[in-house]
Amino acid sequence: MNAEVHYRTRIISSLAEIGQSPWDSLVAAQPDATPFLSYAFLHALHESGSAAKDTGWEPQYLTLWQDDQLKAALPLYLKYHSYGEYVFDWAWAEAYERHGLPYYPKLLSAIPFTPVSGGRFLAHDDTARQALVHALSELQSAAQTSSTHILYPPEAEAATLAEAGFMLRSGVQFHWHNEGYRDFDEFLSTLERKKRKNILAERRKVTEAGVTFRHFSGGEATEKDWRFFHRCYRHTYSAHYSTPYLNLDFFLRIAADMPQHLLLTIAYRDGKAIASSLVVHDQQSLYGRYWGALEEVPCLHFETAYYQPLEFCIANKIAWFEGGAQGEHKMARGFLPQKTWSAHWLAHPSFADAVERFLEREGGGINDYLSELNERNPFRSASQT
Repeated sequence: MNAEVHYRTRIISSLAEIGQSPWDSLVAAQPDATPFLSYAFLHALHESGSAAKDTGWEPQYLTLWQDDQLKAALPLYLKYHSYGEYVFDWAWAEAYERHGLPYYPKLLSAIPFTPVSGGRFLAHDDTARQALVHALSELQSAAQTSSTHILYPPEAEAATLAEAGFMLRSGVQFHWHNEGYRDFDEFLSTLERKKRKNILAERRKVTEAGVTFRHFSGGEATEKDWRFFHRCYRHTYSAHYSTPYLNLDFFLRIAADMPQHLLLTIAYRDGKAIASSLVVHDQQSLYGRYWGALEEVPCLHFETAYYQPLEFCIANKIAWFEGGAQGEHKMARGFLPQKTWSAHWLAHPSFADAVERFLEREGGGINDYLSELNERNPFRSASQT
């Protein structure tokens, strides 16, 4: 019989309390790690003030230790609003308010402003991971918050949370898969004729407008390039009457600390920079994240934020391109629907029952939606080859 393993629990308000080496070693041990879990990315969010208490994201990382060894960790925040999450619970918050109950603060495990799936319960082994789930249950009771939300865990982790009493919610994203294409033309040849013609027409409009592109790794881009990118990023939010989540300091920090994971694309016309996109990648996946333009050019968004990164994936044999949240328009460009997950626990029994019934209805609708989307597959059928 195995001896019981004992861990010491610590709530961490800054990753500096852990250090980069122990944190990144823990992340590297996960089968579904992404660059967004790295010390460089998360610490930049916090230290730049982009995701900090003053902006409604108070770090409360749940960690387990044996002696001085970090054995498990859960990125966790006290959230004072529901902005920047991409899994919408505004209706739940409004229902609490109508009944005179506080919904905020709530506990949230997510990568701020980043709708990318990946492990949340980081651990060196299954024993530590189970202990981390148990520690979260104890924290929920002690914290006296309204609820706990785990956003974009992998499916297996979501199933573990369901066993621990969480309610599961599903959503849809659109991802592109590299089938070993030699070049962009070979990828185009796999699409239906109409889809192929539309993409060629979109790319031609950008070329005929005199637009050219330069690509920079995070380390190659100068501070001037990053300042231009951030100006484009802010302009896009302004055009949608919104406030950007991320500041220039954040982008400069990740450019310095994780340049190998960044691809900055800048569009030029007549020698003048007019638009930019930034994607994050590792050897397996590329993640479409940020885009902005200062001038209007037909189809420039698709070229800068989709087709240029797709060519990068093909050239570098990157298997997946995750296009971010929402966007059926991505299907016409070869992105296919994928189910995503989130897990939710509400302390109030009556509200938990109501949300559970809602999620049952919503889940059926998501499955129907996925079936409908799969019937609109943009790729050629065997009879068309």
